[in-house]
Amino acid sequence: MSGVLLRLQRGLEGMYRVATGVSVGDFVIDDDARAALGVARAPREQLLVHEDADGVDIGLFVDAAVLARLATHDPSARLDDQNVSAFLYALEGVSHFVYAVVCAHAARAVSPLELELQAEVDKYVVCLLADGSGATASPRWRRRLYEEFELEPDLDAEERDRYRAANDGARRYTASLERRYVARGGTLDMLAELRRFYRLPLASKLDHIAKAA
Repeated sequence: MSGVLLRLQRGLEGMYRVATGVSVGDFVIDDDARAALGVARAPREQLLVHEDADGVDIGLFVDAAVLARLATHDPSARLDDQNVSAFLYALEGVSHFVYAVVCAHAARAVSPLELELQAEVDKYVVCLLADGSGATASPRWRRRLYEEFELEPDLDAEERDRYRAANDGARRYTASLERRYVARGGTLDMLAELRRFYRLPLASKLDHIAKAA
């Protein structure tokens, strides 16, 4: 299991001041394990959740090629064209994992749209902080994440609508973060808001985005 996944988990938990109490490495599954579950789609990153009377089972799949790329081009040393795509796949998976576990601990149901929206916000914040260029980097990352993207061709109509809704919500919210905090160097204030946002249910998140935008 790539150490990058664990570092991402620790980074997200530290940033949002949450604790899953588990290690993502214990939940990572490989191609064979995922195939045995008979999933309909097999993307490069996938959180698999099964809930029954005994509790919640979670598995996280991240493509071996993604992990190999991050092992060769460590994003903690430099985040650039050689590793950014792989980094975003890994970050999305770990974001889903952490958020799902936090919600499970709180006995709170979480929808696929809520997972995707939070992951899209997490991508912006983590990349912005990792970049270290402050206000000058924000427009570049927002363009990279919310404009220069392509949906996977095998998505069905419902999945496409969900991804577009999450992308649009994150695009509008991060624009407000850029305007209200990043442009004036207010990183600490931004993180304080993001921690409150993280704990909101989906309906409240969408309402907050509408008001902030």
